[in-house]
Amino acid sequence: MLVGSAVPASLAQSDISTGPHVGHLYTILLADVLKRWQILQGDEKAWLLTGTDEHGMKIQNAAAKANTDTKLFCDQNHVQFKHLAEAAEVSYDKFIRTTDLDHRNAVQHFWNELKQRGLIYKSKHEGWYSVSDETFFPQSAVHLIRDPRSGRKLIASMETGREVEWTSEENYHFRLTEFKDRLLEYYKANPNFIIPKFRTAEIEELVNNNFKDLSISRPSHRLQWGIPVPNDPSQTIYVWVDALINYLTAAGYPFTPGAKSQGWPPNVQVIGKDIIRFHCVYWPALLMALDLPLPQKYLSHAHWTINDAKMSKSDGNAVNPFFAIERFDLDTIRYYMIHDGGINDDAAYDNSYIAEKYKKGLQGGLGNLTSRIIRGKKWSVVDSIRNAERTASLDPNFLEKLTTTTAGAADGDGNDDHLRFRDHLLALPDAVAQHMATPNPRLALHAIMDAVYTSNRYMQATSPWLLVAEKNEAASVQHIIYLLAESLRLTGIMLQPFIPTHAGRLLDLLGVRRDRRGWEFAAFAKDYEYGVPLDGLKPGKGVVGTLFPPLAAED
Repeated sequence: MLVGSAVPASLAQSDISTGPHVGHLYTILLADVLKRWQILQGDEKAWLLTGTDEHGMKIQNAAAKANTDTKLFCDQNHVQFKHLAEAAEVSYDKFIRTTDLDHRNAVQHFWNELKQRGLIYKSKHEGWYSVSDETFFPQSAVHLIRDPRSGRKLIASMETGREVEWTSEENYHFRLTEFKDRLLEYYKANPNFIIPKFRTAEIEELVNNNFKDLSISRPSHRLQWGIPVPNDPSQTIYVWVDALINYLTAAGYPFTPGAKSQGWPPNVQVIGKDIIRFHCVYWPALLMALDLPLPQKYLSHAHWTINDAKMSKSDGNAVNPFFAIERFDLDTIRYYMIHDGGINDDAAYDNSYIAEKYKKGLQGGLGNLTSRIIRGKKWSVVDSIRNAERTASLDPNFLEKLTTTTAGAADGDGNDDHLRFRDHLLALPDAVAQHMATPNPRLALHAIMDAVYTSNRYMQATSPWLLVAEKNEAASVQHIIYLLAESLRLTGIMLQPFIPTHAGRLLDLLGVRRDRRGWEFAAFAKDYEYGVPLDGLKPGKGVVGTLFPPLAAED
């Protein structure tokens, strides 16, 4: 994806040889959260690119197997991925297809530029080729295995487990080795280029060892479905070179000489860890070759697994994302995938985990906190907010002067509960913003939810429902309810990129005006003009009108 100020945020394009699964959904959700976060911070020019990679041997073979014209196969299959982005309410700005004419022109122009600089040559190439991975592997990266399903012995990639075949052919090569030192220097000078950072070491090891020039074409008698090499119809441009250039195509490449490019480079690209080599070695070298700026960052996420195996349509263990959204509700899936999805390590997908996270975090955490505060009949949220505004105007340090001994305070000093909680709310926006700047949406969401759990503990410790019966405690109850209302307002604002529908409803229930939901209001005591639900909304009774009702299905 391509995300930023007048800068695309891009995500790796989806291969359409098989339909989408929840792993594809995870990638576009991460990208969508990053874009929505930029908009929350006031960047109305944030721009998101997604799309489909529609060339290569894998597509060619899949169309042949389906006994369908290859272009028609692409036209039919890309729609599933576009519909997924729409079903997930991903706020993309452009959906690109690598079969688009403007992309074909961009790829051939890029090729000619490399050729003119003497960076392409033709020679014999031999190696183990994986159609599934669309890449060559050296002898040291393959081994003999037995297919557990068929019992057949085959040679497979150690990295991906996919079958490979020995291939010997004459094709074009890019002088990748000329950029070895520049790549290593770039990684060293830009330690935040790849997130998480430990994957940089993996890339450096690859560049330091067995680094060879890159084969960038295939004979057209083997691969017809792709973009022809300019002035040589006997060769088809390598699918990964073709696919990577889509990011430039979306930004308007080829750029007008002397003019500043619009939307390049992206400030973050979201990719799966299995394609980091293509994006963080080959692509930077190709950009360096044409003196084009590199993407600022890559967020490389881990995989979703089923029974400890990577989810894959071809392996028959994939989860249909449309069914998941329909079964659990979109915001529930968004919350689960961002909260539990792996950035560093693979994550296990299971319906029971979704139900568990929903009941703990959304229903029992945020939903319960919301109901306890706004449904409370022994206090008034709006009166508590107005009182805090009046008190703060007279004495900005009023919280430090509270002397109430709260119910359940272990040390007998209720002030400590109030001040610790207030300090937590003061620090929360910066903590979340730092995680999003990394970027790591998972840790950002964890920080927000930690505030929810802390709020519930604070409410239990201070027990305002007990204080209302005591004389001279009315002011203390109002201070407590105000702090809790602020916790909901802050978390509601910061949850908008993650669970936009329910965060919006929470803010409506709190009465937060729609023009006061931006980042400038994500600070403690920044807004006193809320407390009455918008548009006549009412919290309701029982499960009716609750923010997160019980799940209809849990397994």
